[in-house]
Amino acid sequence: MTVVTGHVRTFYQLLLNTGLVSVINFTVWFAVTFWVYLQTRSVFATGMISGIFLVLTALTGIWFGSVVDGHRKKTALQASAIASLALYAAAFAVHQAVPAEEFRDPASARLWLFVLLLMFGVIAGNIRTIALPTLVTLLIDEDRRDRANGLVGTVSGATFLVTSVISGVLVAFDGMFSVLLLALVVLGLSVLHLSFVTIPERVAEHPDSEAAKPGVDLRGTLRLITAVPGLTALILFSTFNNFLGGVFMALADAYGLSLVSVQTWGLLWGVLSTGFIVGGLLVARTGLGSRPVRLLLLINVVLWVIILVFPLWASIIPMAVGMYLYMLLMPYAEATEQTILQRVVPYERQGRVFGLAQSAEQAASPLTAFLISPVTQFVFIPLMSEGGAGAEAIGSWFGTGPDRGMALVFVLTGIIGVIATMFALASRPYRMLSRRVAEDSPRAEPTPATT
Repeated sequence: MTVVTGHVRTFYQLLLNTGLVSVINFTVWFAVTFWVYLQTRSVFATGMISGIFLVLTALTGIWFGSVVDGHRKKTALQASAIASLALYAAAFAVHQAVPAEEFRDPASARLWLFVLLLMFGVIAGNIRTIALPTLVTLLIDEDRRDRANGLVGTVSGATFLVTSVISGVLVAFDGMFSVLLLALVVLGLSVLHLSFVTIPERVAEHPDSEAAKPGVDLRGTLRLITAVPGLTALILFSTFNNFLGGVFMALADAYGLSLVSVQTWGLLWGVLSTGFIVGGLLVARTGLGSRPVRLLLLINVVLWVIILVFPLWASIIPMAVGMYLYMLLMPYAEATEQTILQRVVPYERQGRVFGLAQSAEQAASPLTAFLISPVTQFVFIPLMSEGGAGAEAIGSWFGTGPDRGMALVFVLTGIIGVIATMFALASRPYRMLSRRVAEDSPRAEPTPATT
């Protein structure tokens, strides 16, 4: 596949367009979470919002992948933005029509109608998330895709950083009014901008092949995944990693707030999130080398070692250093996984494979977070508190108290992660997938369609 400058320019335009829409979608998600808590003072209500988002993400990934594969990429991107725009407009109408005092009742049906309209609007944006790595395959030459995936990671990191600032400021200013107004303006401009972008759509050389079969076709996607040696193991490994990563997601804020004030913790998160941006830029500059499967597993070893080491000291300094390194390396892990899938999965099936992987991986973290919170609260914190068996055994050097109970969970999770990753490095599926990725034999590359 030959890349011309125009195609690269098109990729940059799509990356910018998608990045701006992602900022708005996640601003809406963060803002409605903050706003609902401020209105209702109900932790249950905010937990429900996070649960709705994660469940919908897991349930829609495969279907969204089929939308990406079954339609022109520009159509899928525009449909995503228009769906979000329509849902936000409906939510804006509800916000303006419903009396403010009704939004203060966590049991209000109209409050949850408002929330669900916004959540569905945010979820509709996931079509773009799935489409973006397929656009890398479409527009970028194979030996440069790893660097393009690094730019995708940079945009994701910038999205997180900007979102955390915008959402809080706007909610503090006038609740959800400015958030929704900004969302409507930006999505409208996104649709308008994308209408002027020409995407060189492509079709498979063999349209009658199994990979080109239309529709969701979950069975066909699973058959394709299992047909690539080691690919099933890679997706399962990533899902297992997210399962363990749910521990970090569930406890990081509580552990950090046990060490510093909420103001310091919020400022620290803003600084740490720049690591994701720097990591993405490094990937874009250096690439991923010739052995991406090995690199992915080695990065995961380092990530788990970080989670194992930083809790050994009851101090914010090792935690901050460890978390910055974690953020710095995450774009490498994300870009490596995307590059592997782009290399071994036929173009016409990539959306469904990325969607399936997203569903599996997104379902893992919240499940762990749901399970580990009560286990930490009722097992590990008492274990490391004064008089607990753990405090008696290792408290003299590890420390005692609730924060050390959470730290012990981190340490044990890191140990499990290192062992699992070392096992994966020594496994037969790893060697098989490494060979498959390294193969130079030609594959069914997408060919330009007549437009």
